[in-house]
Amino acid sequence: MSFKSLGLSAELLRAIADQGYSKPTPIQRQAIPVILERKDVLGGAQTGTGKTAGFALPLLQLLSKSSGSKVKNSIRALILTPTRELAAQVEESVAAYGKYLPLKSAVIFGGVKINPQIEKLRRGVDILVATPGRLLDHVQQRTLDLSQVEILVLDEADRMLDMGFIHDIRRILTLLPRRRQNLLFFATFSNDIERLAENLLNSPVLIEAASRNSASETIEQLVHPVDRTRKRELLTFLIGSNNWRKVLVFTRTKHGANKLTKQLEHDGISAAAIHGNKSQATRTRTLAGFKKGEVRVLVATDIAARGLDIEHLPHVVNFELPGVSEDYVHRIGRTGRAECEGIAISLVCIDERDQLREIERVLKREIPKEVIEGYEPDPSIKAEPIPHGRNNSNQRRGGDAAHGNSRNDVNSARHATRREYGARKERPQGGSEEAVARRAQNIPRKQSVKGQWSPGGRAMSKGERPSDR
Repeated sequence: MSFKSLGLSAELLRAIADQGYSKPTPIQRQAIPVILERKDVLGGAQTGTGKTAGFALPLLQLLSKSSGSKVKNSIRALILTPTRELAAQVEESVAAYGKYLPLKSAVIFGGVKINPQIEKLRRGVDILVATPGRLLDHVQQRTLDLSQVEILVLDEADRMLDMGFIHDIRRILTLLPRRRQNLLFFATFSNDIERLAENLLNSPVLIEAASRNSASETIEQLVHPVDRTRKRELLTFLIGSNNWRKVLVFTRTKHGANKLTKQLEHDGISAAAIHGNKSQATRTRTLAGFKKGEVRVLVATDIAARGLDIEHLPHVVNFELPGVSEDYVHRIGRTGRAECEGIAISLVCIDERDQLREIERVLKREIPKEVIEGYEPDPSIKAEPIPHGRNNSNQRRGGDAAHGNSRNDVNSARHATRREYGARKERPQGGSEEAVARRAQNIPRKQSVKGQWSPGGRAMSKGERPSDR
């Protein structure tokens, strides 16, 4: 099957050819015709399978067939993402696919100055990619009107719910017109996604391009058992002995990422860290350097586990397993993208034994284990509780640009999501969504953003949201 057979316009086919795409992926083959029929979609796909093009291409075609509203500061399509990096990448793709169409796109997120974003909105935008927090900042300042939105896309909706964005999402929904097309995409399915779909989508078409919560078959997965104190030594050995030139390494905490980066540099391996305590400019510059090959190892927290498309990334290493088993799928999904092969290695100590079992339960398969000679685990070492940061009492999801590192933080966000759904279902019939939004806004900030303090101890300023970090 070709892209032409999916009913895409000549302008889009030309842009697709410029990108070097030869044939549509399974999610694209299934999603594009359905979206072109203006139906709501609930779509699930593994990372790296072309999901962005799956919704962006038909979205561009639908908007290009009609003229938009003349309402000041209004937009025609809204794409919500959980993280800044994913928002920037999605907008870059939208701009590339639509370069031969008379449509304008823009991206807005926190962590950068708002005035340049305001100027861009004033010049007119058709398609806006945004994180929820900064989007609501613009609404509050009346620099953005959402009353004319024709198409709403929730990208990585499962991550947004995990991060506790349900309150912001509810507020945003009250600002949109009732008649619109809704597209909800997820990588890992959960009961929360099912509940969101029930309340948001109108007779949706369910599209699943692969088994739920599974990793791509192009990724070779391997576990190296090792003592906790020898993980860095083993990582350096693997990089050096195998001459790995581009490696993405995941740690559980920001402090751990900084510490490991310094240790690798001390071992003579060029490395850089990316996490929520870094400024947006630094994060963008670091990621660009890694993509260009200027940095051999990029050490990251789960800020990089969603949506980042790093071309020809052959190796991903879990220096520490994630606190939430589903995040394992997203971490290793940075390799093996676009039908390329990749290797995902996890360095697992005795402390992480239960986490590994839970990951294998989600995957519905056992991950092969291989002990490296000279790094055999000491059987006399006992398991210890896993710390979640330098100051456990202060660690929270919002402190890492809403990318938490703790299982408890994730569960708290999920409980908030379920409480919100429960409140909606318990209200008397005929109650409005506006009333739900007002109740959500009256929830004390300590509950709505899971804590008042960042890991560094700085209080959040009034109006600041997790996505602004």
